[in-house]
Amino acid sequence: MNVSDVHTDSGRRLGVAEPRQEAPADLRLVAPALAAWAASALALGAPGRWVAAGAVLCACAGLGCLIAVPRIVARAEPRGPGDPAGRADLAGQGGPADPEGQVRPAGLAGPAGRAGSAGQVRPAGRAGPGGHTGSAGPGARAPGSPRPAGLPRRAGARTTAVAAVLLCAAAGGAASGLHSAHSRSGPVPGLAESYARVEAEVTVTSDPRRTRPRVQGDHSTPVSLLLDAEVDRLTAPDGTVTELRTPVLVMVAPGKAAARWQRLLPSTGLRITGRLAPPRHEGERIAAVLGTDADEPPQAMSEPSLLQRAAGRLRSGLREATDGLDADARALLPGLVVGDTSRVPPDLHDAFKATDLTHLLAVSGANLSILLFLLIGPPGTASRSERRGLAPRLGISLRMTAMIGGGVALAFVIVCRPEPSVLRAAACGLITLLAIGTGRRRSLIPALATAVLLLVLYDPWLARSYGFLLSVLATGALLTLAPRWSDALQRRGVPARLAEVLAAAGAAQAVCAPVVVVLASRVSLVAVPCNLLAEFAVAPATVLGFAALAVAPASLPAARVLAEVAGWPVGWIASVARTGAALPGAEVDWPGGWRGAALLAVLTALLVLSARRLARHPWVCSAAALLLVLAVLRPVPLTRLMTGWPTPGWAFALCDVGQGDAMVLAAGEGTGVVVDTGPEPRLVDRCLRDLGITRVPLLLLTHFHADHVRGLPGVLSGREVGAIQTTSLDQPPDQAAFVKRTAAAARVPMVRAAPGERRRTGPLEWEVLWPAAGPPGATTPFHATEEPNDSSVTLLVRSGGLTLLLLGDLEPPAQQGVLRNHPALPRVDVLKVAHHGSGHQDPGLLRSARPRFALISCGTDNPYGHPAARTLEALEAAGAKVLRTDIDGAIAVSGSGAGLRAAGRS
Repeated sequence: MNVSDVHTDSGRRLGVAEPRQEAPADLRLVAPALAAWAASALALGAPGRWVAAGAVLCACAGLGCLIAVPRIVARAEPRGPGDPAGRADLAGQGGPADPEGQVRPAGLAGPAGRAGSAGQVRPAGRAGPGGHTGSAGPGARAPGSPRPAGLPRRAGARTTAVAAVLLCAAAGGAASGLHSAHSRSGPVPGLAESYARVEAEVTVTSDPRRTRPRVQGDHSTPVSLLLDAEVDRLTAPDGTVTELRTPVLVMVAPGKAAARWQRLLPSTGLRITGRLAPPRHEGERIAAVLGTDADEPPQAMSEPSLLQRAAGRLRSGLREATDGLDADARALLPGLVVGDTSRVPPDLHDAFKATDLTHLLAVSGANLSILLFLLIGPPGTASRSERRGLAPRLGISLRMTAMIGGGVALAFVIVCRPEPSVLRAAACGLITLLAIGTGRRRSLIPALATAVLLLVLYDPWLARSYGFLLSVLATGALLTLAPRWSDALQRRGVPARLAEVLAAAGAAQAVCAPVVVVLASRVSLVAVPCNLLAEFAVAPATVLGFAALAVAPASLPAARVLAEVAGWPVGWIASVARTGAALPGAEVDWPGGWRGAALLAVLTALLVLSARRLARHPWVCSAAALLLVLAVLRPVPLTRLMTGWPTPGWAFALCDVGQGDAMVLAAGEGTGVVVDTGPEPRLVDRCLRDLGITRVPLLLLTHFHADHVRGLPGVLSGREVGAIQTTSLDQPPDQAAFVKRTAAAARVPMVRAAPGERRRTGPLEWEVLWPAAGPPGATTPFHATEEPNDSSVTLLVRSGGLTLLLLGDLEPPAQQGVLRNHPALPRVDVLKVAHHGSGHQDPGLLRSARPRFALISCGTDNPYGHPAARTLEALEAAGAKVLRTDIDGAIAVSGSGAGLRAAGRS
């Protein structure tokens, strides 16, 4: 049965009106698109002469292939009966000629019937009645027979395909070379190398976006604003004025006018005075970073364009309409609809990352597909008389519908901003609409390939964009893998809709996970179920959100009603993300870089290839599912059994939080007093989960340095916290303010640690040794200096027969003050060494404490040299056994007296 028979039996030509009856995928444009993409990525930042040489070679080779196509086709064409050369050629191969001049291949009967009855073809090697035989090779073309009719076409098509790949590679390399040369031309790169201070007139090309605060040492980087811009006019330090168009990144430091900078729109012209600096990485789109501050409002040289003002009003109207929603819905709805993530807090963003739901915050094809679906209905019915959607109900013709859809796609790009995923979605949508409007067959894989090719040639920097890569991979998986997986699931009895959703989520995760590993060095184990649970809420949230966006300029009360209704599905998505991220095994560490990505890709491919065989053994699938559930839930008893950590009866644990401090004192079943929180919420949260801590009667922050307090949200997440106790010195002020804001948001009271204070909870009792009490009548503790380290709350803790001294980050002067105020300081079993084991330690305090175990919390390969060699030597000389988190991992202490032991997790 051939293709025509299949079409005849079906009653209609397959692939014309039913998307599920689509003909075999057309992959002809895939190779040229990939060639242009690869060439663009390689050419960016490469030396210009090499790029030019490569582009010329590819172009010449491609043109040579095109020139050779007619010759290849002519050489492969079968010779006609009137061609003497053809007859001689066939006769020379053993094919006898009839009297009429017809050339017959060997084994075919001539008029005399020498090889059998007239017109009868005999298999090769079999003799006819006359004893003549055909060709000797079974199944081979008989000597002298004409070549198959399709052979010339196939040979020409292959050569044309090679030419297309070479020419597209040449085009991609040339476009990248030109863009790269343009961005590096002019005086900006040279001035950036010398960190020159300049005056520049720039055109803003993006919305302002906030940086995320990061802990560096004991402080947190301030939240700055970033703007993409193009320098139009530059005044150098020597007064030289240059007209140019060079892309830069504008970094605006915090200041009094930050809110004014935050409201800037793309296409706004600004005059900025600041300092240039080189970009952080080679091969970036920008030629320099232009640093300024927000102490003064932005100096506008020109207003934004009419389109950008309209888009800005729509976006601000949506934000205003969501002001009355709860925190998560207020932050997420603008991000889900138009990609505005300015309100998304770091903890919610982390939850979306842990569950691989961040694609919902990057506006993509799903949003545009929903809008076009409302307009034209299912694409498979767009050209049929029973087409659906709003357009036929309004009496709009098919071509006009396609034109309106194109306008919607362009407006979508303007309002949602030309991010990589938005551009990819819009390009695919426009190509599909063009096919609908011209009555051509719709095939989404060629549309995707065409979109990639055009976008990479238009903006070669997309070739190195991870966002663009993830968008294309996910779309390709939905078009190729998902339908096959869905069919396989349906054949095994899974309902059609559920099979489609499962296949889509699994296919997208399978192809995107290796790229995520490159970026984040981790694998999410809850990505597929979380995407499945969130999927059902995406469409209503998007439709209602776009309705609120459109209505807000005309009627803000109506927009607020729509936003209120949209808040329900958006709240569900936020709950899915937070719940999934809160599971102990939501994500696992994985080797980073392209090696880790290759390893994950190989394992994924092996799993997919063996899925059919595994499906025949239900008990194997059940066991694998059970192991996955256990890995995600990570029950504490099972974790302790598998890892041996923490040791049974542990009394104290030093968490591995990198370069920072976080400690836990056991105060009963599932209860612990936490001392400091480290620099990252995720790390301290994971440590507390491993310890089984669900209730924290007291959280004590020794001082306000970022490496001790920035992990505070991780302790508060999903736990009952009684109170937060802090030192009395609010330095640094920004970190003290962060703690107060976070505590107020969680409704946890804050108290100050009092000198000499004694407390008790469960088996624990402790005394505050430092800061010391002030002079008589003083209302605040005495501080030797205004240095935050020396204001660290220092505790002497007793738990059963165990004695611990926790020094915070005390420096030698404060350590001497502790010893001076407490000359009868007893010998301790465990010493938490001050300031991550730095070289600044008081020998007298070490001799007085004489610890049996000295524990040091420090990060692997930290830039401070912690712990110092002389500190380690002093501790060992005092008879202490030293354990450190950068080598031993998290450390748990158990027992007392002769049974005292400390064990590291690693």
